[in-house]
Amino acid sequence: MELISFKDADIMNGESVVLYSVDIDIHPGDFVYIVGKVGTGKTSIIKTMIAENRLEKGEASVCGFDLRTLRPKDIPFLRRKLGVVFQDFQLLMDRTVSDNLEFVLKATGWKDKDAIDTRIHEVLEDVGMGTKAHKMPHQLSGGEQQRIAIARALLNRPQVIIADEPTGNLDGETAEGIMKLLMSINKENGTAIVMVTHNRNIFERYRGRIFVCKDETCEEKKDDEVIDLAITI
Repeated sequence: MELISFKDADIMNGESVVLYSVDIDIHPGDFVYIVGKVGTGKTSIIKTMIAENRLEKGEASVCGFDLRTLRPKDIPFLRRKLGVVFQDFQLLMDRTVSDNLEFVLKATGWKDKDAIDTRIHEVLEDVGMGTKAHKMPHQLSGGEQQRIAIARALLNRPQVIIADEPTGNLDGETAEGIMKLLMSINKENGTAIVMVTHNRNIFERYRGRIFVCKDETCEEKKDDEVIDLAITI
């Protein structure tokens, strides 16, 4: 069964179409890259998946929700099925790591304090940050902050993690650690990963399916296709 399916979908950025007739299918356990140069519509696809951008043409479903008929009041229920990781971490800087995670759990309906504490401990252990619960975000390195952001994405045991340039603000060595963590989550939990990147080093080293955004299209890479991207380190 497909977790995410786009069929003949036009992808919007504001009032403008940036990608035409997009077909994407993502299944449990997939590791999928969406790649392309800056400005080719990669992030617009992600925003459509999380119902931040509207879908006006074509068909699309995400974790059982039809994006064409999705009501605004149901968007939070869709997003609980997803874990989202951003390039800039988006942690709440005025509260501890533990409080950041507790905030998300309470916002998504968790009420039992013991269950909340247990789940926070579990996800921090999963990302190698078990001793950092009491820290403030500014006390952590960029790589550690991104690990906390991944822990936050794991809280509600999502079917899919959507990661928008998760290594974009990290040095090469730290980015390697984040990629190994995402690969581990994918293999051990069977969680599908959808990752936006324009870093050739990453998608060539850590194999997955590749969708290429260029010339207002997004198509899956053929085995013999050479991808024309700026290389970033």
